[in-house]
Amino acid sequence: MRAIILAGGIGSRLRPYTLSLPKPLLPIGDKPILEIIVQQLAKSGFNHLTLAVNHQADLFSAYFGDGRKWGVRITYSLEREALGTMGPLRLINDLPPDFLIMNGDVLTNLDYAAAFRTHQEQQRRFTIFAATRRQKVDFGVLHVNGRNHLSGFEEKPELEYIVSMGIYAASREIVHKIPADAPYGFDQLMLRCLAEGVPVNVHRHDGYWLDIGRPDDYERANEEWPKHAG
Repeated sequence: MRAIILAGGIGSRLRPYTLSLPKPLLPIGDKPILEIIVQQLAKSGFNHLTLAVNHQADLFSAYFGDGRKWGVRITYSLEREALGTMGPLRLINDLPPDFLIMNGDVLTNLDYAAAFRTHQEQQRRFTIFAATRRQKVDFGVLHVNGRNHLSGFEEKPELEYIVSMGIYAASREIVHKIPADAPYGFDQLMLRCLAEGVPVNVHRHDGYWLDIGRPDDYERANEEWPKHAG
């Protein structure tokens, strides 16, 4: 099984931690984030991992080499310029019929093997693995009708959202919707799929998930992950 790990970002929101190291190489305990991911994928049966790299690309190849230490084959796809979340896929010429795509800064106890198997068995074109998040609104929310009369009121409600985990499964045919040699994001691809009526599945995960985007997320990861590493 094949997985593409997106590791080319600068990690500007995570400064000062990322001044010397790219975000996926920041340690969680005694291992870089990306090594945790590599070990999880290897345990789940993914035997060929491609790291899509750009910023400080040489550090990734120096640390992971060809992947034999983890019992997998690791190859590298170098972006000469930032291509967004989906643009790097156009640089990889040997994609299998189905493959996993994920950000290199995600910690989760998702069963990668089972999730990917569901994508394949149901012959999906694209699957978004998703989590539920709740966010409290710090204001009183007014509901107003067409005559600008108050029709309802909620004091600091808690809203629930379904959000992307930054992990996807895709069929190779979806790559043809991504323009070559141009930045192209997940948002652009999803809007195109919606416009063209391409079915996109959402697979909810009720377990642990943390996207490490800001300094407080990184601190939280170091505190929480040992409890969920299993």
